[in-house]
Amino acid sequence: MYDKFNRKINYLRVSVTDRCNLRCVYCMPAEGVELMHHNDILRFEEIVEVVEYAVTQGVDKIRITGGEPLVKKGIIDLIRMIGKIEGIKDFGMTTNGIFLDKYAQQLADAGLHRVNISLDTMNPEKYHRITRLGDINQVFKGIEAAKKAGLTPIKINCVVKKSFDEPDAKDVAEFCKKHSLQIRYINEMNLETGSFAVVNGGTGGNCSICNRLRLTANGDIMPCLFSDLRFNVRELGIKKAFEFAIGEKPKSGHVAKKSQFYSIGG
Repeated sequence: MYDKFNRKINYLRVSVTDRCNLRCVYCMPAEGVELMHHNDILRFEEIVEVVEYAVTQGVDKIRITGGEPLVKKGIIDLIRMIGKIEGIKDFGMTTNGIFLDKYAQQLADAGLHRVNISLDTMNPEKYHRITRLGDINQVFKGIEAAKKAGLTPIKINCVVKKSFDEPDAKDVAEFCKKHSLQIRYINEMNLETGSFAVVNGGTGGNCSICNRLRLTANGDIMPCLFSDLRFNVRELGIKKAFEFAIGEKPKSGHVAKKSQFYSIGG
């Protein structure tokens, strides 16, 4: 698939839930959020149908996101279903890592290729403050479990305020170097003000080469993170939703007044 700016769209990010076991300060308020209604959430069969169609249109990279995807009941079954689709070359998941110690081997056995794990500091107390609920030792266990299961290369997503020269970012970088992990620095973003930057160590945020679409947990195809354009696969049908999303994909991101990170997977 190519959009009107001749960008090849081969990457689909799939949010399977808006629920999360953490309450990261840059993602959601401490009291939590109003969750989607159960009936609005796509069934696994619907997600697979969307992914199958996307692959026929040239998508070969799939990333499972949330919320936190590992809180989704039956997530291993979904990974197994998607893992059987021929044509997917890169099948990953973004996770906070808390439950990876439990699920890493099952994910690998089901067909997942690799994981991105969120880690913004090496300080246990600060990690707990940032996530409001998290235990950093569970993340470390999850990283080791992912390595043992072969979910590699493991990429660490480190959110920074301004630059990768910040003390916490440097500490995370040293940890990654020591443990053969790849680090990606992500500037803290604001959807409502349109504040974003190119990911250091990745291609996210570079609008000129953007190759992605997003599927939200309730079935919206989003052509851009920093836009309120949404095309629902239940209302329009999968083919039409993709056609509209590709046709309306903007040249660059601006602002998004209706979106929240916890529901679209970043």
